[in-house]
This record gives sequence, C-alpha cells and structure tokens, in this order.
Amino acid sequence: MSRSVLVVGEPRPTGLVPASREAVAAARLAAEGGAVAGVLLGGSPEAVTEFSRGGVTGLWVGSDASYAERRIDRWVPAILAAAKSTESEVIVLASTGFGRELAGALAVAWDAAAATSVTELTPTDEGLFVAMPVLGGRATSKLRLAGPRAVVAIRPNAFGAPAMSGEAAPVESLSAAPPTPTLAGRRVGFEANAASQGPDLSSASIVVAGGRGLRAPENFHLVEELAEALGAAVGASRAVTDAGWKPGTYQVGQTGRSVSPQLYIAVGISGAIQHLVGMMSSRVIVAINSDPGAPIFKIADYGVVGDLFLLLPALTAEVRKARASG
Repeated sequence: MSRSVLVVGEPRPTGLVPASREAVAAARLAAEGGAVAGVLLGGSPEAVTEFSRGGVTGLWVGSDASYAERRIDRWVPAILAAAKSTESEVIVLASTGFGRELAGALAVAWDAAAATSVTELTPTDEGLFVAMPVLGGRATSKLRLAGPRAVVAIRPNAFGAPAMSGEAAPVESLSAAPPTPTLAGRRVGFEANAASQGPDLSSASIVVAGGRGLRAPENFHLVEELAEALGAAVGASRAVTDAGWKPGTYQVGQTGRSVSPQLYIAVGISGAIQHLVGMMSSRVIVAINSDPGAPIFKIADYGVVGDLFLLLPALTAEVRKARASG
C-alpha cells in the first residue's frame, strides 16, 4: 500500500547531517512507491542542493532566521504544515540528539505513533513494523506502528543513503509558522562541550576508540592520528574519561555514547560490558590489544594481539600511504 512520506532534513554548516540522507532511503521503504518529499528548516544553500538531489520528489524549504535556533515550538508547526501540504502519513528523520527530541514533540502534536533509533523498517497493510536495539544493544525490540500516522527516527548508519541525482527536485518556500503554545519550551543557554576533531562520534561511519592500554594521556595521540588518517571520529572507554585523559563527550558505552559505525577500531580496550553495550552494534569490529584473553576479542570480527605502540604508527603510515596513492 503506497503512502506519502515526509523526510525532515537536519542541517549542518556545510550541508546535511549524513543520517538525513539515509532517512530518505528509509522513507522510500515506508512509501512503497508513494511520494517522498523533504522539508528543510534553516539550512544553507549547500544543504538545499544536497537534499534536493538526494532522492526526494520535492522539497519544502523554510528560510526564516528563527529556524536556526532549533526551537521545537518553531520546527513542529512548520513540519506539520509541510506534512499537510504533501498529505504525508509518515514523517522520517535522523535519530540524532535533536532528532529524538523533535520526534517526540511531533508525535504528540500530530497524534501519531513514534519510534526512535530504528534500524529496520518494513511496511505492511497493518502499519509500519520497525526494529530498534534496546538494553545497550543486547536485544532488539520490534514494534508495529499502527494508526493513520507515524513518526520514525532512524539510527545513523542503519540505512544506506540513495545515490545523488543529477537533477534537483522542485523546491517550494515554506512560510514561517507561529510557535505552538503547547510546545513553548525554549533553550535559554547553550555551551559546547569539548569534543574531538573530525566527524561527530554518534553518526560517524568509522570510529577509533582508545582505552587504558595506552598507559598515559600523552599517548592518546596515537589513536587520534589513526583516526585522522581514516577520516574517523575519536572515542574512548570509560576508564579513560574517568581518569581525565579525555572529556566525557568522548566516552563510548552504557553511560556514554552508543555508536553503530561501519567500522569500530578498539585500541587498548579490554572490553568491559559497560563499553561493549555501547558499540556492539557496529558492523565490523577490530580489536587491538596485548592481552589475548581480553573480553573484547569475543565480539571482535578481527583481533590483533600485539604491542599497540608498534602497531598503531605502522597502521597509520600504511593508511596514509594507501590514501595518498589512491
């Protein structure tokens, strides 16, 4: 049964959050041949171009300056106005920190079923069936989103983004909607946490994470150099952040970030369950550790037993050489 689906694009300074383009792939599944429109609020011209060529059949753009503040009470009525114009029955967006907050508010205002961190989506005549990891990735929850409307936030790296089209979809302007009184919460302050350079940890396709096996904070540059060579995000175990080697924003694990990259490289991380539940949904896991009995080898796809102080510089040099010649 075909249905109309609306994809919410989340902008970043140089374009779209990668998971927003992946949301188009999930939306196509949900639509079953129906129209897949996009809505973008407060994005740059580069974001508009990227989104319009990213697989949507049409794009609604809101350029009012208020959208840049990412106020829920501004975004929700604008998105619902686009959903009404496109006669959409499903709204799909990226399950980022902001996306999860937005999904909940949309579901309440739209009287819709909702699911976040979705990794699988199957449309049926009885509604959308979705799956998402729970209990830190140790189990999978499967739900049927019944009813006439649904809001689905997809987990980064769970759906491959469609190929870019050479022809842009039609773009329509979206008038600024008044704030929704029932969603009148407003951010009164913002302070960025210290974070690594490179891709965002939560949505990165490659993550290189370091643990106490690095022995001292001054050795963490070995992890950062490999990450830079791979174009990866940098993560850390709880032992590292508790010791003050890196800020808490680097932490991967049950009390830190949950990640699901295409490739996760664990360097000097023994594999405590607290850490494993935050990264075990990674597609390929590579573990580098001097202890052959380290628990992380039980879930690793590839394991290297050896001295990381010798292995990492050599691996980084080989990656740089391969990228320079490619």
